[in-house]
Amino acid sequence: MVNRRTISFSLVLALAGVLLLLQSSFVAAKGGPKILEFDTMVGVPQAFTGATNAAAIRGVPGGGIPWTLTAAKGELSTSGHLEITVDGLVLATGGSAGTNPVNMFRGLVSCLTDGATVVNVSTNPFPATTGAATAGGGDSTIEQTLDLPNPCIAPIVFVTSGGGSWFAATGG
Repeated sequence: MVNRRTISFSLVLALAGVLLLLQSSFVAAKGGPKILEFDTMVGVPQAFTGATNAAAIRGVPGGGIPWTLTAAKGELSTSGHLEITVDGLVLATGGSAGTNPVNMFRGLVSCLTDGATVVNVSTNPFPATTGAATAGGGDSTIEQTLDLPNPCIAPIVFVTSGGGSWFAATGG
């Protein structure tokens, strides 16, 4: 005869198995372990702006003029799954300061390989809201799985223009 304790123990084991399976599926869907998780980015400062700027970071030039942002967060997984959310990514100076004139952003991941080679990988364009940050301008969510080099050492995540100039980068 099966007693209640055996049935309860079997139910607990079955439930634990189901929860473990669900957790594994969720991690696999999001791309596995994280390489990088961030809660801040920095807008491109004056020293990194301009097409002829010698201070490009890993070959990625800064936008034409300084940019600033209200908030950013994101993560990068070992499978290359990249998520970036930016709020209020807007021009910091000039006549259009406080506004975003660009309707599409890209994410870019810059890695160093084990041979110390720089490899930069970009996402497709993602919609960005235009207009003043106070009215919701400069907001975007970027999510795509990229083909990263293996290993991807010291990754830097950028938000760029369609042409590849960076407006924001991981840092603080």
